[in-house]
Amino acid sequence: MARSNREEKFLQLRKQFPFFIFEKQEYTLSQEGLHVRYHFNLAGQYRFSPAIFIPRKPFFLPDSNLDGHLDNIVFNIGMIELISYWKAACPPSLVIRPFALVPEQVAWWKKLYFHGLGEFFYLNSIPATMEDFMQIEIDSTDYLPVLKYSLKESVLLPVGGGKDSAVTLELLGSGPGNIPLIMNPRGASLETIFVKGYTTDQYFEIRRTLDPLLLQLNDEGFLNGHTPFSALLAFVTVLAAIVSGRRYIALSNESSANESTIAGTEINHQYSKSFGFEAGFRDYVKQWISPEIEYFSFLRPINELQIASLFAQYRAYHPVFKSCNAGSKSDSWCGKCAKCLFTYIILSPFLSEDELIAIFGKNLFSDPGLETIFLQLTGIAEEKPFDCVGTIREVNLALCETIRQMEDDGLPFLLDYYRRSTNFSDYGAIDFASELFRFSGEHFLPSGFLERLKNACIDKNEDSGCSGS
Repeated sequence: MARSNREEKFLQLRKQFPFFIFEKQEYTLSQEGLHVRYHFNLAGQYRFSPAIFIPRKPFFLPDSNLDGHLDNIVFNIGMIELISYWKAACPPSLVIRPFALVPEQVAWWKKLYFHGLGEFFYLNSIPATMEDFMQIEIDSTDYLPVLKYSLKESVLLPVGGGKDSAVTLELLGSGPGNIPLIMNPRGASLETIFVKGYTTDQYFEIRRTLDPLLLQLNDEGFLNGHTPFSALLAFVTVLAAIVSGRRYIALSNESSANESTIAGTEINHQYSKSFGFEAGFRDYVKQWISPEIEYFSFLRPINELQIASLFAQYRAYHPVFKSCNAGSKSDSWCGKCAKCLFTYIILSPFLSEDELIAIFGKNLFSDPGLETIFLQLTGIAEEKPFDCVGTIREVNLALCETIRQMEDDGLPFLLDYYRRSTNFSDYGAIDFASELFRFSGEHFLPSGFLERLKNACIDKNEDSGCSGS
């Protein structure tokens, strides 16, 4: 069988750039904050120096508690940061020089790289296998100790600006000592924490800077594509927990993130948001970084329908939340992508048409240009969109319920199309209210957090809600 042009490019680059080196890391604490820099080497031909800066805030621990105690977590952030640069040429050999890893850690990283790049391999037609896509070589005998920290029983709350993190912030943000965390702040994420009453001095800020050389190589035709960004965020939140002395890190990933993007495969755009990643990451942190830190997803027990039903009542966030990647720079909803359409669909059973139009600027159900994406979201097409969207089941149930609510008013283009599909008859037979009672036992919430989430669901849906056991 003839190779595709992308596969040929992959093989050509691997031959031209046979190794990638994680050379060293540097960090300094100053009056301004914590500065971190990494040094990567692509086969001696290109060098990258990405950086992270954390501005000093009032909740920083004293430098005496931190200086000399950050090597471990800084190194592990470098291990996930490097994948954005390695993927430009996919060298067969990855050499690690700053510190040593035990074989179990090497296997853990190789699994993360492989599954985290599943979409990248698929869309670039790269025939990668777990065994041969990369060999990790350890060029150091300096093993890092696991450290114990004295941590407060408070929570870091990563906020991205979408509905999910807004729900978590609303339910947990008032806890004593709890701090929102934002990486590379933008309008939606900042406005979300401002709605909750936080000020600019009251959130943990992380500024991540890509080396511009990587963007140049992308423009020149090197390989590019999706990387497991949420895994990078996971390690960075552990650094934030250590720097601020907080024990808990409460993410906002829901049960829906576990569904594969390509049915029948392990290719999942949201792999690093999945329960499988969360379980493995928790074990890794406790075994090789610090056993005191508790990383978990607060929304894991519930689904997108339940999250939407909760978010619908938090109206102060409706004008400010955004989760559209295409509109992230302008802090807007583009109204043309899978994330926009999915968010519109999942909120449609819980908000009126006027309320939805006020958020998105138009009725997305009336746009024929969204038909292809609509077919992907509903599972009528073979592939789901490569985006952070809910399950096919959740989308179909939301559409059926919305149609039931609107049927006497006439249906816009996409809903009229759907009403005549077999999906409507198949999913329409399922009791929508019962879906709001689902509560998965597959989670890592400490008991107090679990009780808080259940109570919120009960208060919202005591007659039709999500108060299941």
